[in-house]
Amino acid sequence: MISKRIIPCLDVKDGQVVKGVNFVELRYAGSAVELAERYYHEGADELVFLDITASIEKRKTLVELVEKVSEVIRIPFTVGGGISELNDIEALLRAGADKVSLNSSIVKNPLLITEAAKRFGSQAIVAAIDVKSVGGVKKIFIKGGKEETELEGLSWCKKVNELCAGEILLTSMDHDGTKVGYDLEFLKQVVESVTIPVIASGGAGEKKHFLDAFKIGVDACLAASLFHYEELAIKDLKQYLQSNGIRVRL
Repeated sequence: MISKRIIPCLDVKDGQVVKGVNFVELRYAGSAVELAERYYHEGADELVFLDITASIEKRKTLVELVEKVSEVIRIPFTVGGGISELNDIEALLRAGADKVSLNSSIVKNPLLITEAAKRFGSQAIVAAIDVKSVGGVKKIFIKGGKEETELEGLSWCKKVNELCAGEILLTSMDHDGTKVGYDLEFLKQVVESVTIPVIASGGAGEKKHFLDAFKIGVDACLAASLFHYEELAIKDLKQYLQSNGIRVRL
């Protein structure tokens, strides 16, 4: 049985980590490299870096950040933000990233998933999906949650699975930063509809929220502010999960 994963998420802006609520009101949380090293030593299973203000001009900055991070950790890490073509993916993987997270680019060009999976392997391709309820329907948002699309959440999750994404990073914009818990209802629908691992993101506020998500079948739980501001220690969380029957790597 595969161990469940705990993944701190670092939203990176100009090399620094920030965190907001519902994708807005960002506040500083620390140095990306220093936090990465801290989480590695504290027992994180993986890390996710999202360049939330990515642009062509900042691509070189992100590659340099990946190189620095790869020097201080020995766990897998995923990088996302502004990745729009195969050359972008190759540059980040060469710099030391283990996976890339694709969001806006695959909505505009879904075949990028298949092309990237063929060239680099499905295990290196993460479909990042941001969903928000609009009129009772889960809609897909892109460009850091700023632009609504016509895509419906569950249908898009099924589609990226078919196109050979290696896993889904599913973020509930409604729950993001609120600490009320993950969107369990929608997560359960996704887990039951796809064959690839699902990472829950958005809303973790206490240990039980992680347990609830793992019980419905997600493969990993991602959180940010809880870890950044030391409201919850990864070691304590894992011991709690293990005592409640969840297999984790201690």
